[in-house]
Amino acid sequence: MRQQEIADRLEIGDLLARYTRAIDTGDWQRLDLVFTSDAVIDYTAAGGIRGTRDEVRAWLAEVLPQWPGRQHLIGAATIRFEGDEAAVAAPFTDVLAPSREMVAADAAGLIRGGGWYRHRMVRTMYGWRSRELVEEQSWRTIQ
Repeated sequence: MRQQEIADRLEIGDLLARYTRAIDTGDWQRLDLVFTSDAVIDYTAAGGIRGTRDEVRAWLAEVLPQWPGRQHLIGAATIRFEGDEAAVAAPFTDVLAPSREMVAADAAGLIRGGGWYRHRMVRTMYGWRSRELVEEQSWRTIQ
């Protein structure tokens, strides 16, 4: 593996971490450091919307505060480089909780799930950014 590919893989891993941090903390402006301005984000497999970065940001800001306890975990991503673009598939699990306080495992409003985040990434003058994200839901439980 060349040095540039190693650096690219590390940067893409950091971008995936920035994404989950933005979602889990509600720092919606941080999504500008994850997605290109013309990115398309598709959460329809999980019951969400498909839209531009700004449309999805507004939707997330409206919907996710219902679950103040949020945590996403990203597994080892597979990355296929195609010049200055990359196809990235990252497995994830997530928990959406109705409170940040301790709740029973069968508490109403508790959501757990997992699947794959499939990104089309592009190298920009600011580093790697996602041009497209499609969430692929593998499983979901809701109490």
